[in-house]
Amino acid sequence: MQVRYSLAIPALAALFGGPAFSAGVGVSIEVPRLSGAEYHRPYVAAWIERADNSVASTVAVWYDIRTRTNNPEGEGTKWLKDLRQWWRRTGRELQMPVDGISGATKPVGKHQISLTEGSAALPKLAPGAYKFVVEAAREAGGREVVTVPFQWPPTGAAQVTATGSSELGEIKLDFKP
Repeated sequence: MQVRYSLAIPALAALFGGPAFSAGVGVSIEVPRLSGAEYHRPYVAAWIERADNSVASTVAVWYDIRTRTNNPEGEGTKWLKDLRQWWRRTGRELQMPVDGISGATKPVGKHQISLTEGSAALPKLAPGAYKFVVEAAREAGGREVVTVPFQWPPTGAAQVTATGSSELGEIKLDFKP
């Protein structure tokens, strides 16, 4: 008796051998152009909070990482506490730099972050209500926090936005189920 596997093998390969698709989020954070004689790039922290305001994940921390002193991380780490809300919630617990999360301050413009569920910046989240929070603080400038509520997991492709009024521009989340 001869068994034919011609259809079974490709079907099994597609089922078990293909890539595993997870939900993801495309994030856009806008650093607006501000007028003034003395302009400094803002320090920015972005994180995900649960409904009870506990931190589920730090997504990004942009700060001055240049080496100007004997400090191997640069002088900027001492100013991270100016991102007060992030610092109190989770920042003081982190040892900077954090691979894949921390980076240099960003210039004026829209900056993209791509998050895939299961990564360090977007761990597996339980279904429910969450907030994406972005905080910016600038030397000789102000401080601002923008919050974007969302539901996880996404049920379909969706886009959610919020806009800051001074230190931050548009914060946009593009959900991909």
